[in-house]
Amino acid sequence: MELVSVNMVRSDLKDVPQHALPAGYSVRTYQPGDEAVWTRIFRDADRYNEIQAGLFEDQFGSDPDLLRRRQIYLCDPSGQEVGTTTAWFDDDYGGLPYGRIHWVAIVPACQGRGLAKPLMTAACNLMVLLGHERAYLVTQTVRLPAIILYLKFGFRPHVRSEADAAAWRGVKEEIGKGPRSEVAGCLEGI
Repeated sequence: MELVSVNMVRSDLKDVPQHALPAGYSVRTYQPGDEAVWTRIFRDADRYNEIQAGLFEDQFGSDPDLLRRRQIYLCDPSGQEVGTTTAWFDDDYGGLPYGRIHWVAIVPACQGRGLAKPLMTAACNLMVLLGHERAYLVTQTVRLPAIILYLKFGFRPHVRSEADAAAWRGVKEEIGKGPRSEVAGCLEGI
């Protein structure tokens, strides 16, 4: 499957799925110096983007108070950071203010342990606490496990062009194969 960026939206943040962290795991918010932690996590976890020095500041700026309110780190039982996401924002996404799930990652050694759902729960709950009524995210078509997670969290394709529609048809075809087919119904009409 070709790597194509696609957007997903959740029209409201009511009834966010609630998933608890496994025993011993915790979440914490940004602390000064976490730029290096974020970079380490993404260099380990992201096979599709080259994580360059300076990417963190390009994406999030450098306001520690803003980051402390919005950025989450997932910690293993020893306190080591093994995942992250940010409950970010866009004051003009399609003419409306939206929350944004921004840059989700869990290091490969911890994937498959039931951590992504609680991390998404924490980020969506944080957006609600911050006053967001709706949310969006950007992902790539090759990230099928992530897309399936987002579908389970109520995010739906945001089709803005024929290129978007074609990309989502490819995702639907891939998801419809095998054990992932339970969420294929979320892509009806694509």
